Amino acid sequence: MNNALDKWKQGLAKTSKAKFGQIATIFGATEITSVTWDELEALLIQADLGLETTDIVLSAVEKRVNTQGLIKTQDLKEALRDELRSLLKTPPIIELNTHPTVILIVGVNGSGKTTSIAKLGYLYTQEGKQVILGAADTFRAAAVDQLEIWAKDIDLPIISGQHGGDAGAVAYDTVKAGIARDVDIVIIDTAGRLHTRFNLMEELKKVYRVVGKALPGAPDAVWLVMDATTGQNALQQAHAFKDAVRITGVILAKLDSSARGGMAFAIQRELDLPILYAGLGEKYDDLQPFDPDAFVDGILAEWN
Repeated sequence: MNNALDKWKQGLAKTSKAKFGQIATIFGATEITSVTWDELEALLIQADLGLETTDIVLSAVEKRVNTQGLIKTQDLKEALRDELRSLLKTPPIIELNTHPTVILIVGVNGSGKTTSIAKLGYLYTQEGKQVILGAADTFRAAAVDQLEIWAKDIDLPIISGQHGGDAGAVAYDTVKAGIARDVDIVIIDTAGRLHTRFNLMEELKKVYRVVGKALPGAPDAVWLVMDATTGQNALQQAHAFKDAVRITGVILAKLDSSARGGMAFAIQRELDLPILYAGLGEKYDDLQPFDPDAFVDGILAEWN
């Protein structure tokens, strides 16, 4: 097995064993009954697919059972695998053609946002790109300190502001610095907006507008970092961010720490947003471009 597939299986081990591994106990030589469907529904909901997504999956599987005349619970394995995979869209190719490409990173405190920014910076520098970071989370001093430490560790320039300072000004200065230094990519951190804090969401909208003033057409992308350990609770937060700014993709962080990887299916079904990257560990190179096939194989590893 190559290194990339190893990372996916290791990163999804908790989800595979704790949630989807339980589904494997249903498969066997017994006949499919109403009890089978009840058990499968309960386990899929526990695996954080959510009610709506679970209903869609089960309806599709049941239709296949009826069409193909499937009788044994063992026959459900392939059908369920196929339906789960069909829920995950292949993410679009990430275009980094604008010079510089400006990426705004949003998400609540504790979601893994700042860590993901450092990992993105590392990933792009490994691809030969010049990157500058902007620490516009002036609301939380620790976030600025943390990003500055990581920027130094991976040798990336960073623009910071004072604690409690104007986040919009930091974002503006970062974009202008990126232009002046002729970098390829500008990545800007923002304060961890609690969706219940109206004033903070308004400030996020301001940062979005200011970036556009610094460079017409920017930001080129707005990526929402979602914490896999929070499961369905993260979806409500995601809707709030979508209402505030034009989210273009999701980074699903902390998959290695979570048994709730099933939320990936709900993200695509309920938010209609592509998952672009997944956090599979704590190292810089553990942020991986999202691979739907590797993801499904990883969470279903206990089925084999």
